[in-house]
Amino acid sequence: MDEPEWESLREVRIVVRGTVQGVGFRPFVHRTATRLGLDGTVRNVNGHVVIIAAGAPPALSRLVTALHTQAPPAAVVGTVEIDRTPKNTATGAGFTIGPSTTDRRQSSVREIPPDTATCDACLRELFDPDDRRFRHPFINCTDCGPRATVIEALPYDRARTTMSGFALCAACTREYNDPSDRRHHAEPLACPRCGPRLIWNTLRDESALQAAEGLVSVGGILALKGLGGYQLVCDATRSATVGELRRRKHRPHKPLAVMVADLPAARRLAHVGRAAARELTAPDRPVVLLPARAGSPVPAEAVHPGTGHIGVFLPTGGLHHLLLRDLARPLIVTSGNVSGEPLAIDDVDAHERLAGIADGFLTHDRGIRSRYDDSVVQVVGGSRVTLRRARGLAPAPLPLPQPATAPLVAVGAQSKHTFTLADGRQAVLGPHTGDLHDAGALEAFEDAYACLTRLTGLTPRAVAHDLHPRYLSTQWATRFPARHRVPVQHHHAHIAACAAEHHLRGPFLGVAYDGLGLGDDGTLWGGEILLADYTRFRRIGRFATAPLPGGESAVRHPDRMALGYLYGAEALGASAPPPEATAAFTGRFDTRTHATLRTMVRRGINSPRASSAGRLFDAAAALLGVCDEVSYEGQAAVALEAAAEGRTAPALPWRLVHVDGLWVYDPTPTLTALLASSGPRDTARLAAAFHATIAEVTAALVEKAIDAGAPRTVCLGGGCFANRRLVTDVRRLLQALDVQVYAGSAVPPGDGGISYGQAAVAAALLSKGT
Repeated sequence: MDEPEWESLREVRIVVRGTVQGVGFRPFVHRTATRLGLDGTVRNVNGHVVIIAAGAPPALSRLVTALHTQAPPAAVVGTVEIDRTPKNTATGAGFTIGPSTTDRRQSSVREIPPDTATCDACLRELFDPDDRRFRHPFINCTDCGPRATVIEALPYDRARTTMSGFALCAACTREYNDPSDRRHHAEPLACPRCGPRLIWNTLRDESALQAAEGLVSVGGILALKGLGGYQLVCDATRSATVGELRRRKHRPHKPLAVMVADLPAARRLAHVGRAAARELTAPDRPVVLLPARAGSPVPAEAVHPGTGHIGVFLPTGGLHHLLLRDLARPLIVTSGNVSGEPLAIDDVDAHERLAGIADGFLTHDRGIRSRYDDSVVQVVGGSRVTLRRARGLAPAPLPLPQPATAPLVAVGAQSKHTFTLADGRQAVLGPHTGDLHDAGALEAFEDAYACLTRLTGLTPRAVAHDLHPRYLSTQWATRFPARHRVPVQHHHAHIAACAAEHHLRGPFLGVAYDGLGLGDDGTLWGGEILLADYTRFRRIGRFATAPLPGGESAVRHPDRMALGYLYGAEALGASAPPPEATAAFTGRFDTRTHATLRTMVRRGINSPRASSAGRLFDAAAALLGVCDEVSYEGQAAVALEAAAEGRTAPALPWRLVHVDGLWVYDPTPTLTALLASSGPRDTARLAAAFHATIAEVTAALVEKAIDAGAPRTVCLGGGCFANRRLVTDVRRLLQALDVQVYAGSAVPPGDGGISYGQAAVAAALLSKGT
């Protein structure tokens, strides 16, 4: 509002939307308005803050400015709407904080504040022997602590959280009611006298903590009730203990996250640059993937085998800080589940499901309302790339480029499952729930969906879903009438997610590289160049197809995928590798298995074809001998990237062919070169050369599209772009072509971001009535 417009104002009604509940926003407004000599009130209404303020025009103007520039650290101010209609506020009455209310006339998305890590002020108190919260595991204030994991309903007040059963003591009551105190209306507020208690069998509080620490110190595995669910904790420096955790958890190879006390401890395990340090100390405290340091006290082959990178994070709450300070060693802190199952959050369920893994349970009597695993990020080119959006990040809202004209839900895909709720210009990307493969995972999704729809106040009237009919998410979508279902092609959703995050309007070119997704022609895609906007797309380039011998079995066995390419790659004119070149590789199979797989490929028996970049990475990893069998998604590609670490090499041979109006990458010359040169001393160079090849091919495919009239705006999407080397090389080559390149940052590039892309597409389609 321009300054002259303020001159006639004496009273305003201000509505602040964003993440403004549970972050100390009302006390901040109270302090600011009081300092400015204003009268009025501030209160929560639905998920927003409503301010009625009266006073001198310059003071009103400064209040509005402060809302934008001086908000609390955990607040995210979206919009500030000013209504100049007088409300006849009594002058001289002072400024007060009013009770929370609900206004049914407001239908926009109510924002839920994410959990935030222990702030510096609380951390000082936690280890101050003279403070009354000395060693209180549940310490928090308006700037930190649990939020999304404890909220039962909005507006956000203590009575609507899992803290409702803990009556405040007199000292905490004074803090809660004092607008000048940093714990004023900190809803999870408590102290050792009135707050939750730690539990270890019959022991309580400090005795319970000491018992748990004793277990870990002698090599035991601890089940710990964390912020968003149970976690499994053990000594990260003991190979035997880590190996036993893997055996019990059925997680043979997937890297395990390591929690350390502070930045100096992180630097003893990994190379931590300035950007990585910023991510490690961010309020969301994600797991950050970092280059592992040689000579680290953490055994690489036990903790992060075959990756070269280690996932490190700092304590997220008071209980973690106490464990790290007392034990004085890095700790494995990983999800409290058997691999593939949902995270345990209920005490009874946790004891049942984790009994075969944990040697003891450190719990407490504060409930966990919503399941939130740890977020995972990495730094590429100095910027954050989110790989798993969960605790600390979700469910903070994201913008939609095209507003949804009615509430909708997008239910994602199958792997790394998330769902997204949307209304108007806001989308709420729900937390990572794991792979949606069975009834347990579906139940976890349904529980999260029920909770988030209740909290946001949305009742979806339409559903967006993947094309694949066997995905449980697609089957769940059939609960909606057919006319309210919006099918969205998998790779279109990947590209739309990237474009929407960066507020692009379209059209744009999309490079979508992943494992597998069903194309609109009924075949499996995964190496795609698309010309798209939010309502439509056209395939203009792709990778050559190859059969997957045994279907899903080929995904688990990259060596079988390599056979698919050697014996059944799409015939595009390149000469197949000669038998003498393939003999060393095929000789790794027993005679019967080799003959069976060769017959399956050549006769097309249970060998669906796919144009997949992800499967090509698998095949290259197998041909180079770095990975023949995987126990987690993306393992072969991770191993191939690790093999190339620190090396550069020119690209291998490659060719593009024009087929049925599409430019197609023929990888046969590339794979032939891998076979012709393979040998132990060549592995690193060839792994680097393969990455360089895919980057060059990508730039060439994009250049062909631009020559045909496509825009110079390119969005990168799909799980392959979690590969740091690939995304860096592709971005460099495209920028050399004067192309504007966008990649996922807040939204995962892989299937964890699919639902957000589906929501962007569905909103655009529904706004056009299609």
